[in-house]
Amino acid sequence: MKKAKKSMKAQENELAEINKQLEILNGGVFADGELPYFKDKIAEIGHFPLRPKTLEILQINVGYMCNQVCEHCHVDAGPDRKEIMTRETMQQCIEVIKNTGAHTLDLTGGAPEMNPDFRWFVEEAAKAGIKDFIVRSNLTIIRANKKYHDLPDFFKKHNVHVISSMPHYTRGKTDKQRGDGVFDKSIKALQELNARGYGMPGSDLRLDLVYNPSGAYLPGDQMAMEKDFKKALDEDFGIQFHNLFAITNLPIARFLDYLVASENYEDYMYALVEAYNPAAVSNVMCTNTISISWDGWLYDCDFNQMLDLKVASKVKHIKDYNEDILNDRNIIISQHCYGCTAGAGSSCQGTVA
Repeated sequence: MKKAKKSMKAQENELAEINKQLEILNGGVFADGELPYFKDKIAEIGHFPLRPKTLEILQINVGYMCNQVCEHCHVDAGPDRKEIMTRETMQQCIEVIKNTGAHTLDLTGGAPEMNPDFRWFVEEAAKAGIKDFIVRSNLTIIRANKKYHDLPDFFKKHNVHVISSMPHYTRGKTDKQRGDGVFDKSIKALQELNARGYGMPGSDLRLDLVYNPSGAYLPGDQMAMEKDFKKALDEDFGIQFHNLFAITNLPIARFLDYLVASENYEDYMYALVEAYNPAAVSNVMCTNTISISWDGWLYDCDFNQMLDLKVASKVKHIKDYNEDILNDRNIIISQHCYGCTAGAGSSCQGTVA
């Protein structure tokens, strides 16, 4: 498969959009000193510069192509995105997997299953020694096309930990956020996963759901929401799952555009700052994770990836990977990092503190 190429104009437009977002995040709409800098907040508790701990997770974005276009998506994913990880880059990741101390491979997108080499990559990573697979599925991909209908069986074969987006346990709220028909397709996909043993009590086939607020709000208490989701999905559809992750929407990409257009940006940033929890800082995802983009560049997290904030290290690409050198870096932070330390803290794994 040929590597996706962008025109010079497309690259310039993308860079301009990223610079615009960074300007907004770094205080462009606030008066000087009106919103405290994240780096100053973590300096107060001795965490600046923020440093990595033992690497546990390789989070790999295998492409931005997706069968959905969600308004809060920090990847700006959609059917028209052409950025797809090639098998060559996947092979470079495999070489790293063979030698890394990380125990978890976290595959994301877009819809990671839409990468034509997705199944090959999972199989090769298994041969390379990865035992803990995470695939971040939007669920509807399982029902999108006949070629994806056997994904539950593929997941089961490789004991993949499925983490699935589920905006709400009601049709109206889910379809409002993600489009007409998404709820019914998601319910069908969850039932198919349950039929393979996923999410069932006592099962080792892990099935977790992810909740993101649909507007300019912070998520509620994760444990309370999990109880509500479990009760409603079981009573209405007989669906079982293990955990619910309540994730704060970070003010970047498509969600930042929404905040600015709806004139909610300042209020949302104030809400994040007011909810800042210093106890959550030491467990944020960037301290135990390396994020790898579809074209092989290295980032502290997938949120930094969307802002093109590559790691602060002389090793910046997967082809040059050196874990010792990467572990001796400072983690790049900005104002969007408040999203991972609000309330109980939030990351791709849900509550962190």
